[in-house]
Amino acid sequence: MRRPPTDLGTDLKFGYGTNGFTHHRLTDVLVVLADLGYHGVALTLDHGHLDPYADDLPRRVTALARQLARHGLDVTVETGAPYFLDPWGKHLPTLMSDGSELRIDLLRRALRIAADLGSPTVHLCSGPAPDGLPERDAWKRLAGGVETVLESAEKHGVALAFEPEPYMFVDTVERCLHLARLVGGHELFGITLDVGHAHCVEERSVLDCVHQAAPLLRNVQIEDMRRGIHQHLEFGAGEIDFPPVLDALRDLNHRGLVSVEIQGGSLDAPEVARRSIEFLRAAERAGTRA
Repeated sequence: MRRPPTDLGTDLKFGYGTNGFTHHRLTDVLVVLADLGYHGVALTLDHGHLDPYADDLPRRVTALARQLARHGLDVTVETGAPYFLDPWGKHLPTLMSDGSELRIDLLRRALRIAADLGSPTVHLCSGPAPDGLPERDAWKRLAGGVETVLESAEKHGVALAFEPEPYMFVDTVERCLHLARLVGGHELFGITLDVGHAHCVEERSVLDCVHQAAPLLRNVQIEDMRRGIHQHLEFGAGEIDFPPVLDALRDLNHRGLVSVEIQGGSLDAPEVARRSIEFLRAAERAGTRA
């Protein structure tokens, strides 16, 4: 089955993250998501689905672009695979690390891939600050690394969409906005807001976080979560009230993807994806009626 026609003036565009389909071939992931009615895919660059260091990368990217077009799927490129660069260190090296050149190179590759696929954004997060590094120096290193990557973003016409991530150096929307100021309010620096993360760690409400991020909002990730516990849950298994959140995104005329991110659902990925899109459609309708 294919997704029903939508009024793009009002409806949100739902996507699904490939990190929730780690046991599927990428070609099969696209078929499943298109058949379930998703509008797009949040593509995590990783060893399995699309390795940005593959010898035949240009061929793979060209083939993927054709497949996305065939299925009518939008795409956003993500770089959050936790052990992609370091098999022992989660999200290492960072832009604050000694050896940050590895992270810069990955992000530059991601920008080229995004441009070739038609993705408007590349997602990134800060990772942890090095032990013992003063916060002021961490900010300086992070901003310098982002500025270096933004030079490539300008070349490719693709925006960076920085995600506040629980227990990382940049873990809140406010700290993300601070980073935006440090890079001079660059027009290609934006925010990826994860709804579950906001509920998990922010002092503000999720709705307040949506409005706080709104001026720079490029992407949205969505899943359920409980306060203080960084575990991506299926919808209805956590504490978030979703209809007002979807209403707020619609009122802001958010045109980027709203992508489900449930990494732990890979063993039952098609059914988790099915339940997720059904929940989100019902929540969207419920919000509209409220």
